[in-house]
Order: sequence, then structure tokens, then C-alpha cells
Amino acid sequence: MAITNINAFAHLTDADVDALGRELDAIRRDVEHSRGLRDARYIRRVIRLQRSLELGGRAVLLGSRRKPAWVAGTVMLSLAKIIENMELGHNVMHGQWDWMNDPEIHSTTWEWDQTGPSEHWKRAHNYSHHTYTNIVGMDDDVGFGILRMTRDEKWKPINLLQPIANVILAATFEWGIALHDLEAQQKREGVDPMQWNSAPNKEFALKVVRQVGKDFVLFPALTGRAWKHTLAANATANLVRNLWAYAVIFCGHFPDGAEKFTVEQFENETRAQWYLRQMLGSANIDAGPVMGFLTGNLSYQIEHHLFPDLPSNRYPEIAVRVRALCAKYDLPYTTGPLSRQYLLALRTIHKLALPDRFLTRTPDDAPETSSEHKFHANGSRIAEALRTDADTGRLHGLASALRAHTEARAKARRFTRRK
Repeated sequence: MAITNINAFAHLTDADVDALGRELDAIRRDVEHSRGLRDARYIRRVIRLQRSLELGGRAVLLGSRRKPAWVAGTVMLSLAKIIENMELGHNVMHGQWDWMNDPEIHSTTWEWDQTGPSEHWKRAHNYSHHTYTNIVGMDDDVGFGILRMTRDEKWKPINLLQPIANVILAATFEWGIALHDLEAQQKREGVDPMQWNSAPNKEFALKVVRQVGKDFVLFPALTGRAWKHTLAANATANLVRNLWAYAVIFCGHFPDGAEKFTVEQFENETRAQWYLRQMLGSANIDAGPVMGFLTGNLSYQIEHHLFPDLPSNRYPEIAVRVRALCAKYDLPYTTGPLSRQYLLALRTIHKLALPDRFLTRTPDDAPETSSEHKFHANGSRIAEALRTDADTGRLHGLASALRAHTEARAKARRFTRRK
């Protein structure tokens, strides 16, 4: 099952967790107090770059009947859409730039370039997902209501189809998110999904008409005889953006090490434990400056979940301090190459498509689902033994416990094979 006692799972005392929370609060204060001109220049440069790419791509597509122009225009438009969604739309709507008091770059006014209305996404994502991160039964982003991503969710026959559903979700990710957020908005307002004239349905329909009309009617029509080529270019750019956004999101939320939690853990959670849940429930992608930029700096998913409303361009420097805290409190810092993180998530998708009886690991000790009880497996008492080294005074926490647990499992397997 998912984690029911985060302190026990992390091998930290209440005092340890409180101290960790104070150090993370200090990071927040430092960044808030140092926000200024360089940050404002950064986001304005990004906006100029994105708009230049989009305008340039649209202009080049006027000659899209020629293959080189089609390829160049499609690449430019794809990059423009990725930057708009990842580094602009997602982060602006998180309120990361509200401190500038610029009405153009503000969470209350930004409407992003994809199917779902910004207001629906902000309510479903900013509040629900970032408050209840990875709490099974409270965070609807755990599998987006389509995929079974933890053994805490009961297997259903429909799950056999989730490898296919995953491919469809990847290709149509903007639509999957839009429908997911629409459903959340309908539940929030208590309206019947079949009540076609409800406010959520009207907002959704209006955005769909505007978005589809722009990409598949207006801009193709503006290119005259090249309209078919422009239509194909727009569809391709949307597909590229969808696949990229899907990959980044899944790599940050579903590889091994991104833990799940129970409602029981949340009920009496402190602010410091909320921080700890974000650290243990998220995963990073190893990325350089260019790739980090193209992910909207969501390659720093741990830092984003800790500080979702701090400017994204600060995440690399925040990550240095968060890594240091993980080393100090002996906590894992889950990160890896995009290919590895995605393959781990993909393995979970395919594995949990099967009933539990076909799975070998226990619900407390599986790569995608674990709890504090895993440390008592194979006769191990790791959870009680690891605290502070009596000789060095060094704190032993979760990272050491996970290494010891892996070694204990390997030893048990070797013993079983010898028998």
C-alpha cells in the first residue's frame, strides 16, 4: 500500500522533519527577496523568442508547398508551442511571475495555446494536484483517471487496455488534460456532465472552437493554395508538443522513486511534512540548460513541487541547495536521464495493466508502490536501526535504508537460489 507514515518511511524524527521544513522555508525566502530585474528580463526574453518562432513559422508556412519550407515552418511552430505550454503557460499560470504586477504576464490573465481553458487547469492542477500530490484518492493526476499507476488502485478488466490507452493519451495529451480538467470543474460546481448548457461545458466549448478554429481553419486559410500543407504542419506541431509535454510530465511523476501516499498520511500533515511529501513524490530529469528550458524547467520537478510559484529560471540554483539538504538528511534525490525515467514509467503502465496475482512484488515493496512496511521484509529491522551513527554522529535516513533494503533483498535471493 502507499505510505501511511511519512516520517517513518523517511527514517526521520519529528524534529528532523521540522528542521528540514525550516531550511526549505529559508530557501523560499531567499529567492523571494532576490527576485528582480534579471528575472523580469528572462521571462520577457522568453516571450519574445516564443512569439518570434511562432510568427516566423507561420510566415515560412506561406510557402509550405515546398518541402524545405514545410519542414522549417513545422519545426519553428513546434518549438513555439512547446515553449508556450511549458515555460510560459504552465509557469505563468502557477503565479511565478505575478510579483511583477504585469497584467500581460499574470496568472489571472494568461490563456495558453491548447484546448483546455486556463481557468479549468488552474483549479484542477494548481490547487488539487499541488495540494494533494500523489495522495491516492485525492490527487486525480495519479494516472489521470485513465491509467492504473499504483497497486493501491483496484485492478479492473479495462486496465488490460492501458498500454493502448497510454499511446492515445500521449498523442492527444492536450485533449486528455482538457477533458480531465473539465470533469474536475464539473464535480467542483456540482453539475451533471450531460447538462450541455452548464458553465464548465460552455467554457470548454468556447475554448475548443477558438483553438481548433485558429489551428485548423484560420491559419490554413491564410496560406491560400498551401492550406493542406499548412493544416498538416499545424497538426504535426500539436502532435510534437503533445508527445513532449506527455513525456516530461510522466518522467516527473511516475518513475520508480516517485512515491504514493494515503489519505491517512495527509489528515494530520504539517507544512514540513508537505515539503517532504513533495520531495519523495517527485522525480527529476537530468538535463542541461537547453533541454531544461524546453521542459519549462520541469526537469526540476522536485524543486517545482516544493516551490510551484517561484520563477522557473531559479530552479537550477534551488536544486543545488535541495540536493545538499537531501545529502544532509540522507534522503534520496530521484533523478535520471529522460530515457530511463520514461522507460521506468512505461514499465509501470504495462505491469499494472495485469491483475495483482501476476505480479511478483508485494504491495508494500514494489518499484512503483511502497510503504514504510517494506523495511520489515525479509526479517529486516532497518526502520528501527537507522537513525544516527553513534561514532560519527551522521544521520542515517531513507537513502541509507533503501540501500540496506536492496542489499538485504539481494542476499535473500542468493540464499534462496543456493537452497
